[in-house]
Amino acid sequence: MRLRSLGIALAATAALIALPSTHPPAAAAETPLSQGKTATASSEENAGTPAAKGVDGDTGTRWSSAATDDQWFQVDLGATATVSQVVLNWEAAYGKDYKVQLSKDGSTWTDLKSVTGSDGGVDTLDVSGQGRYVRMLGVHRATQWGYSLWEFQVYGTAGGSQSGCGTANAAQGRPAGASSTENAGTPASAAFDGDTGTRWSSQAADPQWLRVDLGSVKDLCRIDLTWEAAYGKDFQLQASADGQTWTTLKSVTGATGGTAAYDVSGTGRYVRVYGTARGTGYGYSLWEVAVHTGSTGEPPVQGGGDLGPNVIVVDPSTPNLQQKFDDVFKQQESNQFGTGRYQFLLKPGTYSGINAQIGFYTSISGLGMNPDDTQINGDVTVDAGWFNGNATQNFWRSAENLAIRPSNGTDRWAVAQAAPFRRIHVQGGLNLAPNGYGWASGGYIADSKIDGTVGPYSQQQWYTRDSSVGGWTNGVWNMTFSGVQGAPATNFDNGPYTTLDTTPVSREKPFLYLDGSTYKVFVPAKRTNARGVSWPANAGTSLPLDRFYVVKPGATAATINAALAQGLNLLFTPGVYHLDRTIDVTRAGTVVLGLGLATLVPDNGVDAMHVADVDGVRLAGFLIDAGPVNSDTLLRIGDPGSSADHSADPTTMQDVFVRIGGAGPGLATNSVVVNSDDVVVDHTWIWRADHGSGTGWDTNRADYGLRVNGDDVLATGLFVEHFNKYDVYWSGERGRTVFYQNEKAYDAPNAAAVTHDGIVGYAAYKVADSVTTHEAWGLGSYCNYTADPTIVQAHGFQVPVASGIKMHDLQVISLGGKGQYAHVVNNTGAPTSGTDTVPSKVVSFP
Repeated sequence: MRLRSLGIALAATAALIALPSTHPPAAAAETPLSQGKTATASSEENAGTPAAKGVDGDTGTRWSSAATDDQWFQVDLGATATVSQVVLNWEAAYGKDYKVQLSKDGSTWTDLKSVTGSDGGVDTLDVSGQGRYVRMLGVHRATQWGYSLWEFQVYGTAGGSQSGCGTANAAQGRPAGASSTENAGTPASAAFDGDTGTRWSSQAADPQWLRVDLGSVKDLCRIDLTWEAAYGKDFQLQASADGQTWTTLKSVTGATGGTAAYDVSGTGRYVRVYGTARGTGYGYSLWEVAVHTGSTGEPPVQGGGDLGPNVIVVDPSTPNLQQKFDDVFKQQESNQFGTGRYQFLLKPGTYSGINAQIGFYTSISGLGMNPDDTQINGDVTVDAGWFNGNATQNFWRSAENLAIRPSNGTDRWAVAQAAPFRRIHVQGGLNLAPNGYGWASGGYIADSKIDGTVGPYSQQQWYTRDSSVGGWTNGVWNMTFSGVQGAPATNFDNGPYTTLDTTPVSREKPFLYLDGSTYKVFVPAKRTNARGVSWPANAGTSLPLDRFYVVKPGATAATINAALAQGLNLLFTPGVYHLDRTIDVTRAGTVVLGLGLATLVPDNGVDAMHVADVDGVRLAGFLIDAGPVNSDTLLRIGDPGSSADHSADPTTMQDVFVRIGGAGPGLATNSVVVNSDDVVVDHTWIWRADHGSGTGWDTNRADYGLRVNGDDVLATGLFVEHFNKYDVYWSGERGRTVFYQNEKAYDAPNAAAVTHDGIVGYAAYKVADSVTTHEAWGLGSYCNYTADPTIVQAHGFQVPVASGIKMHDLQVISLGGKGQYAHVVNNTGAPTSGTDTVPSKVVSFP
């Protein structure tokens, strides 16, 4: 890479326009795989700069795009290749930040390299991967113009690692099915019996399909079709891992029947011929379908299996059970930024006389279908002895799907953020404060039944959803409820309570359970206007474990993506997973479930996870920890510009936590970006670290916590803290938030560092000026400007003033006088003052 000033660049551009080209043809030790291949782009500046000019081997011609950041250029190599190097020869209008990506099918992309701070010229990037399509995805331009490439050169070896296609017919004699049959004499099985004198034929209508079950996931390399006279003119050859979600391997149009062989590349257990247009007035009729398999050098990823080394499965007869809990707690009690990750799974039954103390990165869950299937006559305890009775750092732990009969009548769950208490039946009371009633900063309860009284005592704030309680003693600042039977009535003017009778949209988190001796994952159904617990009715779907890739420590991102491409879901077992490429979730309905706070760490500036704009993805139970090289976006849900309607089956993000710094230096421009519509964000803590290692205003810089671009997004239980700019920036229409907790960044060095547009301090929760409809309930922002206590933040919340904007029960608090707020929302609300941590409130705005 080389340095060029903008003035020199523009002068060079002017000279090129004015003078004839004298550039010699591109030369290299080898001809690029990309040269002369089909190229496409997101846009072209004009007719003289088409995409084809970027791969023509002539450095006197170029591709250039429209003048916006979000642009791409891609080349189709014609077949799978092993790619080792990509060379970008930039014209004066170059990309400052961009990604080079690889794809097998032109739709699902894997990052090969993320480039930040390029200075133009020639960028030579050493990469490693296999695919057919290679693209440059622009992130930020370096000039006011678009992106412009003299040449985009891809080097490597043609053909990938395909080692041959077998001659045997893997489909012969396998179970078959079809959309219809013409009569009893032409069943689906006749197309797979090896007899060219028997056939399958369908009814005379479009579309129709024929499929076969190969028995297990195979590498697919060729499909042979032998048509009877009633042939398919237009059809697709498809593959699936589960028989439900299909990937198109080949689209055929204008076929003329007879016998034809089609080379394909992909994996699947099920193969389907999907006809869309018949060639005659009859149905579709096939004498025989043959499926050939081979090996790509990477065998298909298998689903199911054991749960790895960090899952501890017990039953009531397990010897030394108390000791097992004690041993893990001893290791994890104060291990706030360590690498240990543990999951206790309790088989159904009755456990008596135990006290399961839960430390950092430890989860305890019952394996019954209902909480009462796993009965603990004893305690599940979180206290704060390790931190001298201060519970404000009791993060990253969980309890789920259990019944607890506390030994003294009241269980203690004294937690801070990222410590969900889900699907629990407490047969007694629940104390949310530490022993001695020290500080506490939680917290979250959902889908739980507490027969006795809940005592928050010293808890600053808490959110409870779709549950029932026998009583609620008090609150400090912000106690918010939605869909909770027995909740106190709203009283925010003179008290801490905000209560919604129901939750607008909710869907409980997926969970692992035992069906006899077989592990399955239950995926609960969506509820609207819910009130009370979802069990024991349990509407939803069960998925067998063999539909999941059980991810264990040491797994690579390449294998994880291969499993997803096969149609498998993901079950991350406890561990820390370093990612050298982005995890790409592209299939509708995919479940990504973590156990024991499984942690994903993106390396070398890649994004951790991208979710496509599809229906019904479930993300649950894992932590994303930023790496030391800046990632653009740690978690992205939906592609930029997504607009599909997912209201019937939204994507949900539950108990997914994000951390930047604390365990070491971490950097990310955006933590979570939601582009898809209708997403439900149900309990997240997005945290730029204020303590631990690798912390400092620039050391763990992260500008934005949550950015919402999609419409009709709902957040329930939103915790976002300490970002360099906006903690939450909401641009989508008709967004809703029920409960929000925030602290501003402690380490802002001075007022100038956080002043923008003439305003001191970035709002904790900003609704974009363009938004016309937005509603939120129970929001609080606290400042603790320890680096410069003289900072006076203009406001905690900033929203447009419009009839569709409705903000309920907002407050700002100065913690001990370390900085102050001038207003609560916009220019409304009294300023905070002094050191007494007295909230300044606005009950309704505007």
